[in-house]
Amino acid sequence: MASPELLGEFDLVEAREGMHVEEDHAELANGVPCSSVDAAGEDGVSGKRGHRKGIRKHRDYIKISVPDGRGSHLPLEWWKTGIAFVYAVFNLVLTTVMITIVHERVPAKENNPPLPDKFFDYIDRVKWAFSVTEINGMVLVAIWFVQWLFLRYKAIVGRRYFFLMGTLYLYRCITMYITTLPVPGVHMTCAPKLYGDSQAKVHRILQLISGGGLSITGSHLMCGDFLYSGHTVMLTLTYLFIKEYSPRSFWWYHLMCWLLSAVGVICILVAHEHYTVDVVVAYFITSRLFWWYHTMANVQTLRCSAYNYLTNTWWNPVFNFFERNIQTQVPCAFCWPITWPPACFKNSCKRYSMVQSIREE
Repeated sequence: MASPELLGEFDLVEAREGMHVEEDHAELANGVPCSSVDAAGEDGVSGKRGHRKGIRKHRDYIKISVPDGRGSHLPLEWWKTGIAFVYAVFNLVLTTVMITIVHERVPAKENNPPLPDKFFDYIDRVKWAFSVTEINGMVLVAIWFVQWLFLRYKAIVGRRYFFLMGTLYLYRCITMYITTLPVPGVHMTCAPKLYGDSQAKVHRILQLISGGGLSITGSHLMCGDFLYSGHTVMLTLTYLFIKEYSPRSFWWYHLMCWLLSAVGVICILVAHEHYTVDVVVAYFITSRLFWWYHTMANVQTLRCSAYNYLTNTWWNPVFNFFERNIQTQVPCAFCWPITWPPACFKNSCKRYSMVQSIREE
């Protein structure tokens, strides 16, 4: 039969061990070290009931909500998104400059008739078809912009979109400069050539930029930008991003956007505004570049693999710069684009009001 003093010491040791176990579990659950509250120090009670009371206070004290650890693997890095945006804008402006240069080299349609095209042999031209293409493109870009606003990781997705768009238009500058094709139809009206008038060329560049490079705005009256189709690039790239960063269960949403994109691409050919090869090459380059980039971004082992020949591409250093800190696949997560009140006006001391009240007790 043990004495009462021995039982009291046993209870005291058991209670202290329980407090240490509670501390260890709290540290593992929350990921942060927590200081324990000694009931004997507050209440002056060193018995069994006193320690249990202290443990209850300790349990209330360490209950801290910690955000999901995924955020550390997906840093937003808005400054990189800004660099990608500048890169895209630069290449879009460069495209307008290149169109102005190539326009001076386009042969007259009276001397060089349109090249034979199999699609044109079977499908007659429809005048209003190209307006459908540009309207579909504007609707698709607007849908993508709204979807992008609600993405949780919009900074990462945004810089991917800007980088791919800028790279595709850089390729387009090269292809339409090295090979100038004659106009695909005698219906096309090209603006007169300016030859050495640099001031008038600058005015044309600004006019093309202000109108977004769209024929529907009346700003695109130059010829020569045929290989490859910029409208096909935007329709294809925007649809691929909409599908990639939306839930897989939204099949009706994907189908609607695919129809907008597909009808827009077909109407380019129906309007005889581009050769068929222009559209095919644009689709091929856009889709492959999108898939190559996202394969490397989503499969982490490919980045450092010696057998990954995609690392030989010229844009691989740029890819590593943008994706270096992205350590996992970007999930399809959404959030409100604007929170109120903004984070800069929130009082962080309110988070610790419960802790302070417990300490004061």
